[in-house]
Amino acid sequence: MISRTLPLSNNRAAHYLEQGAGEPLVLIHGVGMQAQAWYPQIEDLSRDFRVISVDMPGHGDSDALDANAGLQQFVAWAIEFIEALNAGPVNLAGHSMGSLIAAGVAVTRPDLVKRVAVLNGVYRRTQQARDAVLQRAAELRSGTIDIDTPLKRWFNADEAQRLAAQKVETWLKSVNIAGYATAYTAFARGDEVYADGWHTIACPALVLTGSDDPNSTPEMARQMAAAAHHGQAVVIDDERHMVNLTAPEAVNLALRAWLQTAPVAELTKSEV
Repeated sequence: MISRTLPLSNNRAAHYLEQGAGEPLVLIHGVGMQAQAWYPQIEDLSRDFRVISVDMPGHGDSDALDANAGLQQFVAWAIEFIEALNAGPVNLAGHSMGSLIAAGVAVTRPDLVKRVAVLNGVYRRTQQARDAVLQRAAELRSGTIDIDTPLKRWFNADEAQRLAAQKVETWLKSVNIAGYATAYTAFARGDEVYADGWHTIACPALVLTGSDDPNSTPEMARQMAAAAHHGQAVVIDDERHMVNLTAPEAVNLALRAWLQTAPVAELTKSEV
């Protein structure tokens, strides 16, 4: 696995991990995580693809955006990163906050996205759910970081999940709290920013979540998939929010099937 840094505008740089060769697959993690959070997918998918896992702004070794940046600014950053790769249209997958970014790129710059995958994404939260996320964002902005609560929400007591939880705990303890707070606030306010644009997504769209994820619910996944032209919802039984870590085999199989789906030009031709 190669560690790289890509210079972007405003004297900012994006750090990413790269492994493998072939069609480019760009992975964007969720709030509080880092590029390493895709390790089961990097290991498996890099056998057949050029896997590029990037640190989100203010996470890992990527420079932060302005403190008041919203989801649109994170999407603009992702667009700039993909353009700077100079790899042509990419397969783009995101988890949680990363899924909001990936969907935003697919809506606003479809020319850059060959296929899009949304893992544990959010879509039109209830007001109660939105208020709860906004409260957590406010706590982070005050300098308070609660690690135990998300760990209990994301993982159960099974041995395999405990090992994944230990890795996630390490990443949460090392995250820059200012960068975390900025991203979490954008995440808290971002579930409707590109929601109306899902009906414009024409490329193959995988929308995946766990059956037991209370915040990125199966119903949200089904609604997103139904709105896209070529969407598919996949719900993995008995899994929660960190499904890419706790059910890597099932997630990797779903991603491989998505990556084998005909790109939009071929799909459009077959419909004529």
